Amino acid sequence: MSSVSRRSTEPQEEQGVGDGDIAGKSAPANWFGGSSRSTVSLRPWIMTVRRSADPVKTRAAVAAVMDWLRDDGLPQPDRAVLGDAVRATARTLAMLAPGAAVEVRVPPFVAVQCISGPKHTRGNPPNLVETDPRTWLLLATGRLTLADAVAAGAVHMSGARAAEIARALPLVDLPDRG
Repeated sequence: MSSVSRRSTEPQEEQGVGDGDIAGKSAPANWFGGSSRSTVSLRPWIMTVRRSADPVKTRAAVAAVMDWLRDDGLPQPDRAVLGDAVRATARTLAMLAPGAAVEVRVPPFVAVQCISGPKHTRGNPPNLVETDPRTWLLLATGRLTLADAVAAGAVHMSGARAAEIARALPLVDLPDRG
């Protein structure tokens, strides 16, 4: 019996970190010529389709969490609502500052590459920006500057080019309530 692996040629939607990843789940036996109980990582065979940023959807997603951003005493929004806002703004950053020199991570929702320059492909990226969802959305809406977030310890940056994302911020301009 030949153990030829078959790769999926159907594009799959991009998924964020912790977003229903299929890595490590059981694959159909006929894909790998083994038993159905084999557990394999399917990620190398998945073709991702990058979703583009939609300004209308991005503004709506951010508007849904804006009260929470204005008042940190309010309870955190529902995970799905928060995730939509984080993913939409990160995709907007990738669209406005295309490239792959800097990786921006907002766990557990998304990681995007942006800023033109040498492309990062494997391992830890040389230029990295990582923060929590609330801080990311404060940056994306201009309610917090990157310099202030770094000084407060809310953003971890490494690499000589990581700070270049500041030129693309803020991403969404929502007026304050009167």
